[in-house]
Amino acid sequence: MSGKIIKLSRNTENAPKDLYSQTVAFSHYNNISAQLPIDSKSGKIAGNDIKEQAMQCLTNIKAIVESIGHVMDDVIKITIFLKDINDIDAVNEVYTTFFQSYLPTLTVVAVAELPLDGALVQIEALISNGEGTTPQAPCDLIKVARNTGNAPKGLYTQTVAFSHYNNISAQLPIDPKSGNMIAGGVKEQAEQCLNNIKAILESIDHVMDDVVKTTIFLKNISDIEAVNEVCTKFFPGYAPARSFVNVSALPIDALVQIDTVVSHGDGTPPQLPEDTALLVIEASNTDNAPKLPYSHTVAFSHYNHISGQLPLDPKTGVVVAGGAKEQTEQCLKNIKAIVESVDHVMDEVVKINIQLKNIADIDAVNEVYTTFFKSDLPARTIVGVSAIAMDALVQIDAVVSNCEGTPPQV
Repeated sequence: MSGKIIKLSRNTENAPKDLYSQTVAFSHYNNISAQLPIDSKSGKIAGNDIKEQAMQCLTNIKAIVESIGHVMDDVIKITIFLKDINDIDAVNEVYTTFFQSYLPTLTVVAVAELPLDGALVQIEALISNGEGTTPQAPCDLIKVARNTGNAPKGLYTQTVAFSHYNNISAQLPIDPKSGNMIAGGVKEQAEQCLNNIKAILESIDHVMDDVVKTTIFLKNISDIEAVNEVCTKFFPGYAPARSFVNVSALPIDALVQIDTVVSHGDGTPPQLPEDTALLVIEASNTDNAPKLPYSHTVAFSHYNHISGQLPLDPKTGVVVAGGAKEQTEQCLKNIKAIVESVDHVMDEVVKINIQLKNIADIDAVNEVYTTFFKSDLPARTIVGVSAIAMDALVQIDAVVSNCEGTPPQV
């Protein structure tokens, strides 16, 4: 492979448009913006029923996927945001009809608000991109979907590998032997989530240090320190990028759920086997962004994963003065500082995830947000949450393209 891999942003008239690219492909993955239950022709919500709305979200994703020459069975990962966690069974009934060969990895959470009044559900997707992006030559990379009896099973595949990444279904604090949630508080639950992830990784000959990013969904935002304490046991020498999301509810009334992205040095066929240790994980930090008990950015292969950024002044460690606009600007400045510290620019961002304390702040956020990008806007997901660490109004994380790859890629 030679030359610069080119980010490819695309849109279709068959799905709703907003301040995002519907799909952004880079290397062997497509990142699809979270879809609301909006009918693309009328521009209105499709029905008041959860099943109708879930159907519309998935129909929009299907339209985007098909507009770039793919099919729904190319989906690697689905994330579902619900207003009411009790709607899980109804959504699952619709969800399973969209996949013919296997179910992708899955994350389901309930959040305080969605970006459209009347919406009951929002769904985002990550899909495989076997042809790669220019100047990569097309190749029939094979998805590898696997499960182990040592971790809980559900309406998902535990791990789906494609190219140089494994995407693992979000893990709840369930004992795989009994199928029940374990006893105890948030520390015990976090440990069980991580034990389940560890079991999945070991079943595919990987280790916890191959994790590049964790997203931790918490019922109580005050549990962050307790969960961080548990995480240090599982990542003693290296802390992956990390984001926390406060949720209104989790499946089985859990206190914590952990979502993971894992490096996959050996790749998937027909890539030649490589020693996982040779394709290097590059964890990096900069003094120009707020200090964290985990890595600012972790690069592996052709992607950089940026930890969730709060609106903190990196010099003082204090939340900046002002409202949503000022705080959004600071979050994005912190991301920009991290991106530039690894010799990248903001226009190499492929996906942005935004948490808002007040969903009504979207317009104010958008006003600032668009000034940080000169070319096509990234794919994007926005959710409203009831709390953010340090009583902030906004938190933002990002996924960035990494055209140079990590060693021994050139």
